[in-house]
This record gives sequence, C-alpha cells and structure tokens, in this order.
Amino acid sequence: MGGGLILQNFEEKKLVKGFHHVAMRVKDFDATVKFYTEVLGFKKSISWGEGDERAIMLDAGNGNHLEIFAGGSGEAKPEGAFLHLALSTDNCDEAIEKVRKAGMEITIEPNDVVINSNPPTPIRIAFFKGPDGEIVEFFQYR
Repeated sequence: MGGGLILQNFEEKKLVKGFHHVAMRVKDFDATVKFYTEVLGFKKSISWGEGDERAIMLDAGNGNHLEIFAGGSGEAKPEGAFLHLALSTDNCDEAIEKVRKAGMEITIEPNDVVINSNPPTPIRIAFFKGPDGEIVEFFQYR
C-alpha cells in the first residue's frame, strides 16, 4: 500500500476528532484538584485509585479534559516538549484576577498581542503558575 492510500483512509474515517485531555503528575493532588474545580470551575468527571496512585479526570467543557495524577515528587521537573497549558476564555482580565485572588503567582499580566499570522490574529493573553508550578495561559481572541 502506498502512503497516499493510508492518508486518504485516515482522513475519510476521521479517526482523530480532536484533543480529549492533557495529563499532568502533581506533588499536591488535593490542592491541584481544588484549584481547578473551585477556582476555575472544572467539573469532576471520573476518579480512580488511592494514595499516590490516585487520578482524576476534570471536565473543562466542550469535550476538553485535564487528567491529574498523584505521586509527583517535589523535585524540579525536567523540561519537556510541552511548555504550558492554554485555557480559552472570553475575559482574560477577569480570569487572571480570579486566580490572583486564589493566591497564584502571575507571571505575565494580561496584555494584547497580535500574532503575526496571515491574516494577523489579535489576542489577549496572561500567564500564571498553577498550584503545582505548572505554567498556565489564559487565551482570549479579540
């Protein structure tokens, strides 16, 4: 079979519909789950395991999920391919104020940016460190 046929079949079947979840291992499971549910409004979907084997899937809406695993160490995490978690919002300023009030460290205040794409894409973004040190971005189309 040629490579073109495989690609054609893949496109016809639409095997990949989009992203389902992003997963992270954290050192403080309870604090991380509390932040994403109580501050950002994610809904608990399913959970399993006990102790350092605990995990939970949180529903962020629109078919998007965050999967959190317990058992992370307090050591610095190696830099990997993923740089940050970007969350879509309709109000970047309101979102960053909510996480600021929850005690999160704001690393980049809300600011307007135009992505130099064709056509140019105006956005408003802000970044903060989550409860386990993860870098999170609020992303708003303008």
